Amino acid sequence: MVDIVQLAYSVIIGLVQGISEWLPVSSKTQVLVASNYLLGLNFQQAYSFGLFMEVSTILAAVIYFRNELVSLAKALLGSREGGNKKLLAYVVVATVATGIIGAPLYMIADSIKGISIGIPMIVIGLVLLGDAFVIHYSKNKQKLGNNTRKFEDLTLKDYILVGIAQGIAALPGVSRSGITTSTMLLLNVEPDEAFRLSFLVGIFAAIAASSLTMIVSRENVIAALSAIGSVGLVAAIITSTLVSLFLIDFLIKVAGRSRIVYLTAALGIIAMIGGISYIFLGI
Repeated sequence: MVDIVQLAYSVIIGLVQGISEWLPVSSKTQVLVASNYLLGLNFQQAYSFGLFMEVSTILAAVIYFRNELVSLAKALLGSREGGNKKLLAYVVVATVATGIIGAPLYMIADSIKGISIGIPMIVIGLVLLGDAFVIHYSKNKQKLGNNTRKFEDLTLKDYILVGIAQGIAALPGVSRSGITTSTMLLLNVEPDEAFRLSFLVGIFAAIAASSLTMIVSRENVIAALSAIGSVGLVAAIITSTLVSLFLIDFLIKVAGRSRIVYLTAALGIIAMIGGISYIFLGI
């Protein structure tokens, strides 16, 4: 018989993962908090589970970016289309840079015991507020006639910078989508293009993170899966995938509008309040 309470917890965790993965808020940190309170997991187990749960958002991203992934496959098979080759170069260079930076940071984070996630959440809140300013500033520049950059304008140096930023997101409390999108905005990339490129390259980083988690922290993952149960895991993954599909499309569309400024600023305030609450109240 299915435990209704356990099933409800699983759906909540799926919602947390599906929502936080695509917003400039660290999904692994949010899942860490949720699974710690709802499933009783310790820090290492909850952190590893947060990375493992990215399988659901990987599935959603593969579905949404299927055309881009086909273009990458064509480039690997020798397609001479310039756009395909440039997209492949971007993904490969950024992913390699992510691995070089992210793998050591993951090993460090995985070995830490009793770390408070409040401070990273406050930092993320400040970053989000900075994001809102950058987005607003970039739009003002556009109005003044200074054209922002598109994907075809990016260079090898830009790919490496995006990869380095994404690698830093291996640390608890750092949002991958937030830090990569912020980096591209600082590189003067158009907001909607920045979100699209961030989400696309995140597929490969998420696959690598989930795989590394299973290799390095297998015991923690097994403990987490035992706590949530097979039915609960399926419920969490389905919930997260459906929510992710909606949010990817919504965010890319809204990124080209002024409302993204207010959304990002609001998320920054929420993240800071959450971090302060965790430090002083333990909630």
